[in-house]
Amino acid sequence: MAAGQETKLKRLNWGCGSWAEAGWINSDISESPGVDIVCDIREGLPLEDGSIDYAVSIHALPEIPYPELLPTLQELRRVLKPGGILRLALPDVEKGFDAYRNGDRDYFLVPDEEWSSMGSKFIVQMIWYGYSRTLFTHEFALELLQKAGFASTARCDFKQTHGPYPEIVELDNRERESLFVEAVR
Repeated sequence: MAAGQETKLKRLNWGCGSWAEAGWINSDISESPGVDIVCDIREGLPLEDGSIDYAVSIHALPEIPYPELLPTLQELRRVLKPGGILRLALPDVEKGFDAYRNGDRDYFLVPDEEWSSMGSKFIVQMIWYGYSRTLFTHEFALELLQKAGFASTARCDFKQTHGPYPEIVELDNRERESLFVEAVR
């Protein structure tokens, strides 16, 4: 590398929706301002094998139908460099269930005007008005990642990483309702 030349990390924000972030390769199935790659991951990402240092996805994987979860994770693994990291934030069904059992109405983001009973709030939040097709626990997410061929997997806390890229947590949000996991290619 020539003197003064920096290596720029290539980082993917997959399933970004309308939350495209500067400094990331933003990808989503729908066109929106700031989205760099508009495609359905199930048809393949238009990225070279091993071209991404790390990828983050915030609550996008639950929108993928169950039979297509492994191929989706395998596609994310394909675009990561060897040693690259995938960070997922997923809705945590255990947190939702605990809030339901404990009668914690404040946990649920579903307004009383829409659904007033705890059971209704729980169901609507877990499937997020029909967008989420799969529910997640840490164990299920980690096992999926292992089955997708990742070398190692780990539970993470909000804004905490086990990897060498501290900025991988920049996109973390929805702490109260989410679980966080990372996997290394």
